[in-house]
Amino acid sequence: NFKNLKGFKGIVYSCDVSTDELFFKVEDFKPDIIFHLASITDTTVTDQEYMMRRNVDGFKNILEFAYDNESIVVYASSASVYGNVKEHVPLKEDREKSPENVYAFSKYIMDNLAQEFSDKTGLKIVGVRYFNVYGPREAHKGKFASMIYQLYLQMKQGNRPRIFKWGEQKRDFVYVKDAIDATILAAKAPKSTVYNVGSGEATSFNDVIKYLNQALGTNLEPEYFDCPYDFYQEYTQADMTKIKEELGFVPRYSIQRGIKEYVDILEGRIND
Repeated sequence: NFKNLKGFKGIVYSCDVSTDELFFKVEDFKPDIIFHLASITDTTVTDQEYMMRRNVDGFKNILEFAYDNESIVVYASSASVYGNVKEHVPLKEDREKSPENVYAFSKYIMDNLAQEFSDKTGLKIVGVRYFNVYGPREAHKGKFASMIYQLYLQMKQGNRPRIFKWGEQKRDFVYVKDAIDATILAAKAPKSTVYNVGSGEATSFNDVIKYLNQALGTNLEPEYFDCPYDFYQEYTQADMTKIKEELGFVPRYSIQRGIKEYVDILEGRIND
């Protein structure tokens, strides 16, 4: 959304990176670093060709463009590549991948493509494997914004927050400011690799609602309903050892602190 770019002093090019348009639009642009965050992020999309063309073909074009300019590439991977993990343990980057939908599969293929391209060309390509990112300036994403934002909107209207039975599913929620810090830092990775980017903690949806109630000064009980998806991840928790050891990154925000600051921003108490 253009409102998120107010105050931006650079140049904005509008083009579809999954087409050759990219190469014509930016032929005079010689970046040192490319942060590639563009993708279809709706995990309920079932059009496999559409998802793969936009996410994977677009990434191929970015890599070719980066190779032509000797640019470092930092790209968005996703914790969805791990699939529906049964054991409740922190997920290491090298564990077996089991994507459950075409979005996750596209990210899995991007990870493979990055490694293959780097091995072939020597280009430094670093994946940042985002867990559940939430925080300011996501409102334009509508129903694809974070669950924390969706629950806030429900509670702000005085409605009971609706979550899947029985709210004990856990996610690694990472505040957007931590995600940004990790993404920028990833460009300094010693070599091509992939890093988990999470908080390192797993938080239940019941606890998310508790922290939202605290931040809003409300006391709304959850309303539970059946999960309609057969590929729903029950538990995610990032093992943050690798990014801490190699880049010195440690998240600054606990889930409680992140939700409080986010609600303060949404309520206009502080600026983002």
